[in-house]
Amino acid sequence: MDYGLLVIGIALLLVSYLVAVKKQTWLLAGFNEKMIKKKSLLGTITGGFFFLPLGLLVVINSFIDYPYVVMVLIIAMLVLLTIVYVFIHRRLLH
Repeated sequence: MDYGLLVIGIALLLVSYLVAVKKQTWLLAGFNEKMIKKKSLLGTITGGFFFLPLGLLVVINSFIDYPYVVMVLIIAMLVLLTIVYVFIHRRLLH
């Protein structure tokens, strides 16, 4: 069991809750608020489709020990980030 990954996973789940449910979009750095059509939908998409699956994956991987855990997490993060990025640019930007 890797306690570092467990703490990171719990932190990602907390950020997911704050962004998706509580609509704390100030936690998301690097976006222009004037360009976004619906900030609440931005929070739901980012929190629910990026931070939540990534947090769950990190928590699950903290209990399982295999040789390429870091590579799997990096690939999963990049895939999730690409999906969310494309969705936001196609649906939420003016």
